[in-house]
Amino acid sequence: MSDETPTFPISPVPKMEEGKFVKTAGCLIIGDEVLNGKTRDSNSNYFAKLCFDLAIDLKRIEIIPDDEAEIIEAVRRMHEKYDLVVTSGGLGPTHDDITYESIAKAFDTTLEYDDETIKRMDAFGRKRYNFDQQTEEQKKARLRMALFPKEAEVLFVQEDLCVFFPDFTELQASDLVEPYSWVPVVRVAGKVCILPGVPKLFERLITGLAAHYIPLPPSSEKPYRILVHTEGKGGRDGVTHPASLRIPESSIAPFLTELHERVRKEGIRVGSYPKLLRGVDVSLIGKNEDRLHELAQEVIKELKGELVAQGKLGQEEQVKK
Repeated sequence: MSDETPTFPISPVPKMEEGKFVKTAGCLIIGDEVLNGKTRDSNSNYFAKLCFDLAIDLKRIEIIPDDEAEIIEAVRRMHEKYDLVVTSGGLGPTHDDITYESIAKAFDTTLEYDDETIKRMDAFGRKRYNFDQQTEEQKKARLRMALFPKEAEVLFVQEDLCVFFPDFTELQASDLVEPYSWVPVVRVAGKVCILPGVPKLFERLITGLAAHYIPLPPSSEKPYRILVHTEGKGGRDGVTHPASLRIPESSIAPFLTELHERVRKEGIRVGSYPKLLRGVDVSLIGKNEDRLHELAQEVIKELKGELVAQGKLGQEEQVKK
């Protein structure tokens, strides 16, 4: 058996329908374990921030149980109202993983196995499991994870979904492969995107989906974005800065609140994204590039920060030091 980690290409980017862009979205978190408090949902928060960055108006976030009727009703309603619907959770080999089946019923279709998913699943799985020792029931349960709504788009949006642990670099890459690296995004009826509930996978998949497979307005219509990073422990340059320069989000909140109130009438959005022990990223988004640069200098001066990225939303380039 080869020690090489399996690799596969991403799916071809489909031709977008002219003039049809995503402007509104809904998010559906599916799982009894979220509603009973056993699991904390972070996926809706990640998706909300992504929508903010891409100027997509996220209209609704709902959490519902693993219940067929609930899933069907919510998916149909959101599909009718929004340009994009993202679901998270309810995918897997067990009896209560009913998201694919329920969404198929929502659109009056059936399920079918996807050969490419099975191929990738087997390639990754053989690095970790001995399929010859599985019972027929176990094999059938595994294949349920490649049983999708008929005629759905099966999108492999990331070339490499391997998870590596930096403290164990002496191990072979094949020992560090995330066991569900083969999971695709399944898109139904053109806009309902079905994703897993595992946060690391959800984040990688939704980021890859947004990069190439969600039709956003042309660059000329996209707002401009500038990102300023504050100083903090283990900052952008990898240097541990003095404690006096570590600026938690709470201490800069008054300044950012005042800035937001001052510029919102100009159509400028101010956001902040804390990084654990690494300061805070401040995002400025708007149409007037010159005005954004003025405000960026104000943020840099006030928060002892530095300019790290700028450009059209979704196409920002890192600023070289």
